[in-house]
Amino acid sequence: MSLASWFRWNEPPSRISQRNPTEMVVETLMMELSWQTKQAEKQQRERENEYRKIKTGVDYGWLVSYPKQSYDISPGERLQLEDMCTKIHPSYCGPVILRFRQLVAEYEPEVQEVSRLFRSVLQEAAEKIKEEEEAKKLARQWNTKNKTSLSLTTFKSRSRISPFISDIKTISEDVERGSQPTRRVWSMPEFRHAK
Repeated sequence: MSLASWFRWNEPPSRISQRNPTEMVVETLMMELSWQTKQAEKQQRERENEYRKIKTGVDYGWLVSYPKQSYDISPGERLQLEDMCTKIHPSYCGPVILRFRQLVAEYEPEVQEVSRLFRSVLQEAAEKIKEEEEAKKLARQWNTKNKTSLSLTTFKSRSRISPFISDIKTISEDVERGSQPTRRVWSMPEFRHAK
């Protein structure tokens, strides 16, 4: 019995399980939300410390110990946000994060407002995705409609059109019949109407 069979060196390495892109989007977006929540909480504490310093005139910040994370999103709200994240296409994950960071930097929300801000960004992205899908659908319909109409225009009919023979009487034809035909230039052929 060989030692290699004991250690299973000859077996190919097992592949890492491939995750669904939707799961990766949800996980990425929710990690961004939790990170922004922590940052907002940290900024809120710093603002409170600054306010206390101004109010009392003494800095006791070195005495205060803060819990690691005191604010957490409710489970119901977390599930709703995760459900909204599943509607985001993987190609929109980066732009959603950038937009969320931009709004957080612009508004500097309180800890409780971060999840609402995140929800608004997700709704905005979902509406944009829906509009783009509708536009693509209309474009596909338009393209198929144009293909069928072009096929009708390229259809060759069996009837021939002769511009000089017509059963329909027109006023211009009566006027031309009464006047003398003019001689054409030598380079142009002369067409005569014979009845």
